[in-house]
Amino acid sequence: MYQVNDNYQKLPGSYLFSTIGKKVNAFTEANPEKSIIRLGIGDVTQPLAPAIIEALHKAVDEMANAETFRGYAPDLGYEFLRSAIAKNDYEARGCNITADEIFVSDGAKSDSGNIQEIFSVNNKIAVCDPVYPVYVDSNAMAGRTGTYDMAAEKWSNVIYMPCTRENNFVPEFPKETPDIIYLCLPNNPTGTTVTKAQLQEWVDYANKVGAVIIYDGAYEAYISEEDVAHSIYECEGAKTCAIELKSFSKNAGFTGVRLGYAVVPKELKCGEVSLHSMWARRHGTKFNGAPYIVQRAGEAVYSEAGKAQLKEQVAYYMKNAATIKNGLQDAGYEVYGGVNAPYIWLKTPEKMTSWEFFDYLLENANVVGTPGSGFGPSGEGYFRLTAFGSYENTVAALERIKAL
Repeated sequence: MYQVNDNYQKLPGSYLFSTIGKKVNAFTEANPEKSIIRLGIGDVTQPLAPAIIEALHKAVDEMANAETFRGYAPDLGYEFLRSAIAKNDYEARGCNITADEIFVSDGAKSDSGNIQEIFSVNNKIAVCDPVYPVYVDSNAMAGRTGTYDMAAEKWSNVIYMPCTRENNFVPEFPKETPDIIYLCLPNNPTGTTVTKAQLQEWVDYANKVGAVIIYDGAYEAYISEEDVAHSIYECEGAKTCAIELKSFSKNAGFTGVRLGYAVVPKELKCGEVSLHSMWARRHGTKFNGAPYIVQRAGEAVYSEAGKAQLKEQVAYYMKNAATIKNGLQDAGYEVYGGVNAPYIWLKTPEKMTSWEFFDYLLENANVVGTPGSGFGPSGEGYFRLTAFGSYENTVAALERIKAL
């Protein structure tokens, strides 16, 4: 008789945002007259920029003619997109990343879940706490995380790096040496980040102990402070210790279009084994490429018109972030984030647990957020709100919260 992967049976409950969806749906069914404002999941709400829509239409028309029709995409992605990424995201910032070190995918979530496949199950991972759940869950599915302690809400074979207000939500080097280090900067869920000097220390540490950094830069477009790196490859030595994941979801509104990329430098090796070659083999075997029309849309992100339009879109969401942050501070809440990322991280009031505050907001303000405990044990007592709603809904949600 066949057997299943028992590692899936070790996972606690369902995926965080699936649980939130079920609770919200149940509330809506019971209260159909209530108007729900969703500031929970980090999904964008503004339409695609005109330059991107134009590129999509043009690419669709190309697919209607035999002369310009495209089938399977190249393994790494189309050269026109990879070259645009290399020029604008790396060369422009002084990073020596070439087009053939870039692997186009259908999103950073897929890459962050899949990248662990090229590493031995015996590796030990280190994650920030709180953390984006996919990093831990995908390693748990692979059998790398040990057993789950329900009381402590921790895995036995995971190194947790607490990010709390006591350390300004910045991870510190762990006492136990990790093999794989996950860093998401600017951070999801706390909305905080580190300086270039602090990031350089992590690169130096990884090279010293022989660890690899999986660097999730999904929110890079929202960085507003000068002393914050837009890429880990701005740090000296990063090409020998880091893989960078990037997304078009939050900077260009591609959450429903799906496009991202991973950078695996050729210098990154485990002994004599090239991780670039390994990822190329995995990528070519298990992925048939992002659609041509989507990659053309991605290329438009780097056009002059695309850059200008997306700069306005990012500013729109960051206006929402400032509105939420300032409004909650005026109401007496303890608030973090909202400067270099579109997330607001707030302390729950009156010693409420994260899920108690979730229920309280949903039932009394009809506003949906994300419980901090869903991101890890150090997230308990905190709550995440996103700035990705419309400005009108953001203002309305804030007024509802302040009226409680």
